Amino acid sequence: MDKRLTKEVRIGNRVIGGGNPILIQSMTNTKTEDVAATVAQIQKLTKAGCDIIRCAVPTMEAAKALAEIKKQIEIPLVADIHFDYKLAIAAMENGADKIRINPGNIGSEDRVKAVVDVAKERNIPIRVGVNSGSLEKHLVEKYHGVTAYGIVESALDKVKIIEDMGYDNLVVSIKSSDVLMCVKTHELISTQTNHPLHVGITEAGTIISGNIKSSIGLGLILSQGIGDTIRVSLTGDPVEEIKSAKLILRTLGLRQGGIEVVSCPTCGRTQIDLIGLANQVETMVAEYPLDIKVAVMGCVVNGPGEAKEADLGVAGGIGEGLIIKKGEVYKKVPEAELLDALRYELENWSK
Repeated sequence: MDKRLTKEVRIGNRVIGGGNPILIQSMTNTKTEDVAATVAQIQKLTKAGCDIIRCAVPTMEAAKALAEIKKQIEIPLVADIHFDYKLAIAAMENGADKIRINPGNIGSEDRVKAVVDVAKERNIPIRVGVNSGSLEKHLVEKYHGVTAYGIVESALDKVKIIEDMGYDNLVVSIKSSDVLMCVKTHELISTQTNHPLHVGITEAGTIISGNIKSSIGLGLILSQGIGDTIRVSLTGDPVEEIKSAKLILRTLGLRQGGIEVVSCPTCGRTQIDLIGLANQVETMVAEYPLDIKVAVMGCVVNGPGEAKEADLGVAGGIGEGLIIKKGEVYKKVPEAELLDALRYELENWSK
């Protein structure tokens, strides 16, 4: 697909826009004031593949905690600010690599300018965020409800406020929990600004519903070449957001690397605990930085053929399974040893 080129923006040690790879974001759900818990979660997310992390900054204590958090993490840190402009300034003074604000809820123009002046002085990018749930009353009335056109107008108004203050180191984020509305807003705004776009379906839901909505929405947006960073918003462990985001990007051909797991849906022919094995394999492969396909198949009908198409696979039998490596049957092992056998092959893949 043709990627729509946007301006380059540097966020800490990473660069987005300008044709650079799409980066994956998430947000901590710890209390930012709790430095140890927040750092531990960020390190876990980094290991899972998170490129940029955002932390809520609802208090001055949280803003000051960013300084210590920054010392202990490797990826860029974004401060999420609402309402209090002083928190935005404190976050930047304590090392935030980017701040996320909605100028509409920061307050007067003087307060917005105070934030912009510090960002300009330190060359810290500002993510201008607008959600459908916070659309201004006059735009709701103008468009007879919450619409994609109203969301885009609101976002561009916020961008103009900051640009008119002489600063254009910006990232734009426009989100809606309505998938098709969110897709439409990105189609509209991508033709009206060259600022990098952070893409996500906000308040998508729990693991199942959130993944389905995010996959459809992000798939439709990204497949048009729109988007520079993404977040899969899920109600749950944020590590699940990273897993889903990586899979979405890989499925669209926008990211290489990482092990792809394919598995059959099971049927009455299945003679092993394939569901349990497939889930264990999917968790296990995250530890290995290999660019291969692993198949976990349950029976002798399609299993061997499907597994041979993968780089490494299992074809289940009666209480046992075949290990198939690079298209050839390699060995037969008891069901209880299948996971360990796959692990051994992954650990020794390059040997």
